[in-house]
Amino acid sequence: MTDAVDWQALAREFVTLLVVIDPIGTLPVFYFATAGAPRALHWRVAVRAVLVAGAVLMLFLVAGQLVLEAIGLRLGSFQIAGGIVLFLFALTMIFGDAKPEREIEEAGRDHMAGAVFPLAMPSIASPGAMLAVVILTDNHRHSIPDQAVTALMLVAVLAITLALLLVASWLKRFIGTTGASVISRVMGIILATVAVDAVLGGLAAVGALSIAGG
Repeated sequence: MTDAVDWQALAREFVTLLVVIDPIGTLPVFYFATAGAPRALHWRVAVRAVLVAGAVLMLFLVAGQLVLEAIGLRLGSFQIAGGIVLFLFALTMIFGDAKPEREIEEAGRDHMAGAVFPLAMPSIASPGAMLAVVILTDNHRHSIPDQAVTALMLVAVLAITLALLLVASWLKRFIGTTGASVISRVMGIILATVAVDAVLGGLAAVGALSIAGG
């Protein structure tokens, strides 16, 4: 494999993680979670949300595939299912609200509780993000060092998310809720493309296994 292909793969994984975590689309939820709260509390909400979401995603990255194999499911099948779910998730990003309205309403009830739900889950550590980290760290296709690189990219995306949340008040003056919605829809289109490719890759994997078994 050439260096160019390696860089392309790394860039693709980074974009996939960035899209499924959707830092920009998380901003409206954060605005409502911190509405009426003292400004000094905002950073605590942001840090707590990112730490909880990071712990959940790292758990899926390390143990997600092991659990699947323990119950006898093939990763190729999971990749197909994950691609379908990612595609449906992308459709909600394109045609629906940037983040479900229910998440925003729940975030306004309790500032620190809102940091966990719905800000950390399912806004940052979304079902799509959980599926993506499992697919990107396939034990049969990626070595431990490769998976460590994916983990570092996940940390980088979470760091970007935290940075955006910490400057959310400043950003709101420039992009507003409408701007966040537009950006989220563009990312949804990218995610839909990634999802279709994941389904095609899963079909190829299952087909290869079937031929080998036959």
